[in-house]
Amino acid sequence: MTKIPNLVWRTTDVPEELHELLATLGEEYPVSSNGRGLKLKAKRVEGEGTISRVKRSPGTVEIEYTSIAAAARGIGSALGKIECDETTPFKTLGIMLDVSRNMVMRVDHLKMWLRRLALSGYNMVMLYTEDVYKLPDEPFFGYMRGAYTIDEIRELDLYASRLGIELVGCIQTLGHLEQILKWGGAYDKVRDTASVLRVDEPETYKLIEKMLDFWSKALKSRRIHIGMDETHDLGRGRFLDIHGYESGFELFNRHLAKVNALCEKTGFSPMIWSDMYFRLSNPDQEYYDLEHEIPESVWKRIPRNVQLVYWDYCHDNVTMYEKMIQRHRNIGFEPVMGSGIWTWTRLWYDHKKTMQTAIPCIQACRRQKISEIFFTMWGDDGAYCNYDSSLAGIVFCADLAFGVPADDPDKETSRRFAAICRSSYEAHVTASSIQAFDEYAMNPAMMIWDDPLLGILFDDCKRRNPEFDLQLSVRYHEMLHKLLPHLDDRSAGDFEHIVNALDLLLLKLELRGTLETAYDRDDRIALRQLAVSHIPAVIAAVWEFDASFRRQWLKCAKPFGLEVIQARNAALAARLEETTMRIREYLDGTVSAIDELDHRIPAAEKTVNLLNWYRNVASGSVL
Repeated sequence: MTKIPNLVWRTTDVPEELHELLATLGEEYPVSSNGRGLKLKAKRVEGEGTISRVKRSPGTVEIEYTSIAAAARGIGSALGKIECDETTPFKTLGIMLDVSRNMVMRVDHLKMWLRRLALSGYNMVMLYTEDVYKLPDEPFFGYMRGAYTIDEIRELDLYASRLGIELVGCIQTLGHLEQILKWGGAYDKVRDTASVLRVDEPETYKLIEKMLDFWSKALKSRRIHIGMDETHDLGRGRFLDIHGYESGFELFNRHLAKVNALCEKTGFSPMIWSDMYFRLSNPDQEYYDLEHEIPESVWKRIPRNVQLVYWDYCHDNVTMYEKMIQRHRNIGFEPVMGSGIWTWTRLWYDHKKTMQTAIPCIQACRRQKISEIFFTMWGDDGAYCNYDSSLAGIVFCADLAFGVPADDPDKETSRRFAAICRSSYEAHVTASSIQAFDEYAMNPAMMIWDDPLLGILFDDCKRRNPEFDLQLSVRYHEMLHKLLPHLDDRSAGDFEHIVNALDLLLLKLELRGTLETAYDRDDRIALRQLAVSHIPAVIAAVWEFDASFRRQWLKCAKPFGLEVIQARNAALAARLEETTMRIREYLDGTVSAIDELDHRIPAAEKTVNLLNWYRNVASGSVL
């Protein structure tokens, strides 16, 4: 890897507004106000959009910039030995990190992320916190979830501001609150359904006012994301019991008006996810339905000061993004764009899926002159992604936003990533191909946790492609060969952990394939070999995977939530032991059949498309 140059700055060569930025970056990078190295000069310029220029001459690097974030990106380019003249039309370029799906990133690790985000050119960060912050007099809010204290948020806010980054609160004020509503009596008064607050209930608005008060005191930013997405069963629980039926549009608008009034009282300018306005306009509650219009009587009642966030991490064509942007404009709102860096239901950042969706999204936003965009990083089903691996996607998407071609003929993205993250971009892309969604509709994490006796996911993949396990094994062996030289690299993703995952996947694939074949043929020698040697090897691999998962989790996150994945791994080990016992009982005649292997769905039957979640592969029973 190319040596990173030392950048030496003097107060006379850079504007005062950059001094704090440079000192903060100097905590980790070779950027200092003394010593020897390349002389760093910088000056603010005027121009359309966000401009970041880097020019090199013997002994000197000069940066021209239009904002603190543009200057920080210029420093990242200089560290990567990149000369550039870049412009992005986005006045807001941000990320949204999900810390509500069990993984609550530690403050010190978030500071490391903030430095990398600044050097990539980002100027906004949202922490998606459903209940993961400590509210006064609400002991069950974030209980056993690693909730942030107000002092932790303030510390992050101060640090982000030193790097030219705005920290924005991102909460929920209607749905997605199952983690507090599950505590029974503590929140019965505000519960409508299992995840939705009750509209019109005075206690609901007292709770929301507390939430807003927390973020008002914690952050300097006067922007706040108040959520309100995916409330499909709004008004159909306790509200319906007490008040009778009322249309979703009416309830949603009335609630938004009340929460917006609380935001104004607190001094906040709110934004919400826009999906429910589009969902409630069609019978199937489809967000991306292009046929049904939102009634004028509804959209005219949306408060004009509320920003609508159009989230879309799924579509791979520019036209769809442009049509949805126009649909927001048709009801009088300029949308904020929420794209995605794919981390959810993944073991490792998914580069292919991110490329397929982020590239057309950014192209559409450029063409439609959208000024604000951020990239979400969700943690669905337990946040088991090795989150630091997504730094490759963070650098990649920032480069796209600043006009670096996706095919990157000059390898700017690779060079910038190596300088900022001290790791191999190419190795990250290789590790990303552990995903197998397109070819087999298979989540590799779920194949790890697929029950070895029931084989729900394995058999579903077999119905899609009878050769899937053999083909996937070839691919995973090739990946191992490429990744082994990076085994000790943990700078931006733990490569030993992904190698352990590959080892376990290969053993699991072989185990299930051999088990089915041997049982169907009543090959007792092969079955005995599975019990004696193969299954013990798989169990050993489970514990290797468990150990590296724990290491990479605790490197970046609070301990809360780790128990969920440890429980899954322990359950897998126990079920492997059970598989051994079932085989031995069959071989010694204690049982005449292994019932679990006699209940497979025939190959001619349809596949199910619901197997990206642990609850659907660990058992056919209720979890």
